[in-house]
Amino acid sequence: MSDFRPITPPGWLLATADVPRAWGEAFTLLMLRLWFDRLPKGDGHPVMVIPGFAGDDTYNRPLIGFLRRLGYHAVGWKQGRNLGHSTLDPQRLGMRLAKLYEHEGRKVTLIGHSLGGVFAREAARRHPERVRQVVSLGSPIGPDRAGASALNTVYEALNRHPGQLDEHLWHMAPPVPTTAVYSKTDGVLDWRVCMQSDGHEHTENIQIYGSHNGMTLNAMVWILLSERLGRAAGDWQPFRAGGLLRLMYPRPAWEAFEPLHPSHA
Repeated sequence: MSDFRPITPPGWLLATADVPRAWGEAFTLLMLRLWFDRLPKGDGHPVMVIPGFAGDDTYNRPLIGFLRRLGYHAVGWKQGRNLGHSTLDPQRLGMRLAKLYEHEGRKVTLIGHSLGGVFAREAARRHPERVRQVVSLGSPIGPDRAGASALNTVYEALNRHPGQLDEHLWHMAPPVPTTAVYSKTDGVLDWRVCMQSDGHEHTENIQIYGSHNGMTLNAMVWILLSERLGRAAGDWQPFRAGGLLRLMYPRPAWEAFEPLHPSHA
């Protein structure tokens, strides 16, 4: 990675402005609502959206509703509030994934915001035969994540027990197509821990403009998801925004680049 500065929490300005910026991103979605309804319809495959730390399915309703309007069978994780890895029951999440897979007869796309992205990746690592792809949104997947957020003290207080997940594997990409979304103006995490530093040929890092708390309400994320989910199974290609959409994304999202080299991001 080209940036050798120590991993540290975002500065106070980014941190205090993160929630107000998230509201701004939500307002932008309202302005673009009719345009989003004109996006190409999907193939109807199942999608599970996993909330971030301290969140539940409620705040993911706008994203889930958008994916349903595109034609996907989008659902929440139905595990209540996400309070961290020590309270996560991987078997229960695996059963939720299995039920969705068996009901639809097709592999499931997993989308996770922040810590939810970590859980999505772990579910895909444990059950790759049931997962079509994983998209993490501002998720702490880097090996130096312990010092990446000012909220780490709160998180550790609520997660004193190791739980059933091996934290040493969090940075490893699951064996399915994997997209890691990050923002250099993330107000909660040092953006560098949200990138996949190694992986396989179907792994990529995508930079967007936006806040941490607003990633599930970010127009660039919704467009990205429309494109990622719209690709046929087995036809993975790196994401590139076309036409005027190029103006919405930082350059790595639409220039040709090697997905496994985050120095291009």
